[in-house]
This record gives sequence, C-alpha cells and structure tokens, in this order.
Amino acid sequence: MDVRSFFDDEYLIRLYAGRRVSVASLLGYYGRRFRTMLSREHHDLIWLEKEAVPWLPWWIERLLLGDRPYVVDFDDAWYLRYQEHRNPLVRAGLAGKLPAVVRSSRLAIVGNAYLGAWAKRMQAPRILELPTTVDLSRYPLATGTPDGGFTIGWIGSPANAATYLPPLAGVFAELTADAGVRLDLVGSGPIALDGVTVRSLPWSEADEGRLIGGFDVGIMPLRHDEWSEGKCAYKLIQYMASGLPVVASPVGMNREVVRDGVNGFLADTQEQWRSALLTLRHDPALRRRMGAVGRELVEAEFSHLKVGLQLATALRQAAAG
Repeated sequence: MDVRSFFDDEYLIRLYAGRRVSVASLLGYYGRRFRTMLSREHHDLIWLEKEAVPWLPWWIERLLLGDRPYVVDFDDAWYLRYQEHRNPLVRAGLAGKLPAVVRSSRLAIVGNAYLGAWAKRMQAPRILELPTTVDLSRYPLATGTPDGGFTIGWIGSPANAATYLPPLAGVFAELTADAGVRLDLVGSGPIALDGVTVRSLPWSEADEGRLIGGFDVGIMPLRHDEWSEGKCAYKLIQYMASGLPVVASPVGMNREVVRDGVNGFLADTQEQWRSALLTLRHDPALRRRMGAVGRELVEAEFSHLKVGLQLATALRQAAAG
C-alpha cells in the first residue's frame, strides 16, 4: 500500500493552533494531489477517504480518477459540509459531488448504519459497514486518579470541544467544585467553560493511550442533529479500550456502543448527566465493573484483529471487480 496524504502534519498543526494556512501552501497541497492522480502509476485499487480533491467539483475528480477502480470511505456525514454550506454557490456546485463519488465507486465503506443508509440512497453499488477500530496494544488499562480523586475525561479536536462541551459547563462546574474532581480535555486546545477549572492536555498519537488511562470516566456529549448521527463513537471505543466506564449522549452510534447501565450511561438532559457522573464518582466498584464490560466489548467487536480481515477481503474483492 502507498499512502498519499492530501495535507501534511504542518497543516494540521497550524489548523489546530488557530493559525492561517497560506494560499501558497494550499496550492502546493492541490498540486501534489494532481501530480499523484495524473502520474498513472499502476495500482490495483485506490482507497479514497471521502474524495480525491476537496472543494472541487465532481467532473474534475472524475477526470483525475479516470477508469481506475476505487473504494470510498466515510466515517462522518461529510456530505453535509457541501449540502448544507451557507454559500449557495458551494451548495449548487458541490452538493451532488459525494453522491456521484459513491455511485461511481466499486465499494462504499461506512462507519455506521446511518451512513450506510445514506450510501444506499445514493445508489452505491456495494456497501460495507465497518466500525471504527483500535489497536488494543496501544491502550493499557486505566489506572485512574490516585487518592480517591475523580477525573472526567474527554478527547477530541478543538472544534468539537467548542461545540459539544459548553452546554454541560454547569454540570462540570458543580462537580468540579468538589476538590477531588477535575476535568481533563485532551486535544481541545485552550477553552473556557464558565465556572470550570479545566486541565487542557496536548494530544499526540504516542501519548493518547496513556492520557486516557488517567481518566476515571470518559464522556462523549453530542447534539441531536444529522452531523452527530453520522459520528462513529470513536471516543467511546477508545475509553472502553482502556477499561473505562462512559457517559454519552443517546445519539447515533453511541446508542449501539453504550449498553445503558452495563458499560456506561446514556444521558440526554443536564440532570441525567449530573446523575450519571455523580453515580460513577461515588462508586469505584461500579466503575471497575463497567470498564471491564466495555473492554470486553472492544475486544469482541472493535479491535483491529476483529475487523482487519473483513476489510482486507473487501478490498481484494473490489480490486478484482
């Protein structure tokens, strides 16, 4: 397999630090992708994440792909970025692009049933629903907070932190008023939550398993909207891989991953969030039981070893036509 990323690490560092990316850099990224696509190197199959050239119309993508076979992979409702864009010109020019990418593929790989239903409506020739998975060897079992403390943990991007955490600021403020309770955010960047003392920790691939292992509970709040329905519960799978109980909004795939009262709690209202977190705060034995069930679930359904063979088989079949 040859991996040809569109962006590089420097782009992501600038993006998440809130720094502008120069026009010259962006043109360089597009130029590199065009050279890759026009080189006509022989590959049995192209595996696209969403699309080959973002923010350009389907006819350009079609020309670049030519007659080479490809599969397309969705782990978010990315089509909404074009379909519901505030600029009417973007909607007019790009709303139909990803449906066309799906229709012309040999296979659409989707992270959950919601995305699978969309791919079916878009007339994908074949659909494979595969969950997001983790390498369990990178997630040691959580050790939690020493001395009877309690750490509520979240991992994600700055954009998601700013979207999903502020509605629960009141709950976090109430709980962290207890000197033994803290809120750790991995990857959020600087964020202000009214009345809440936040410990913001920088994300890295090498350290994420260790950082999650310092939580006592992992959380995944979401909104009730179409974008959230397309999410694939990756945070929850990471927390459970570390043997943590979870609290999550009952939205999309969260409802499938969380077995309410067994490996965590589903919480919709502020009172439900407060109750779930307080229950886990005061019951370490429950945390251990739920964490063990969550780890077993990941081992059975969300590990690389479980899903990798299905993916390899599907890619071989797509390459063979």
